Amino acid sequence: MSEAQPETRSDARDLTAFQKNILTVLGEEARYGLAIKRELEDYYGQEVNHGRLYPNLDDLVNKGLVEKSELDKRTNEYALTDDGFDAVLDDLEWTLSKFVTDGERREQVEAIVADE
Repeated sequence: MSEAQPETRSDARDLTAFQKNILTVLGEEARYGLAIKRELEDYYGQEVNHGRLYPNLDDLVNKGLVEKSELDKRTNEYALTDDGFDAVLDDLEWTLSKFVTDGERREQVEAIVADE
């Protein structure tokens, strides 16, 4: 029998695409809510409503994937936790295991990573 997966890993695999995108944005650096909103709007090419963003941030905080701290009385900062980082890596690993099916695709992915 195989070992059971840690609960955090299974929780991370149940995330929505929107929640995964929030984790990805926070992978670059900690941000306050409006900065996360702007990054997501740039990605989606449309407005992201506060009513969508903040409940999802709260869910990620509750799952232990994001840490919330107070910058000042009106502004919170959100940062990726170690479990959040692991969730992003797990998702990337799974995606790449399905996507990189031949040498040409591997070269294309390696070129993307090398540009960073």
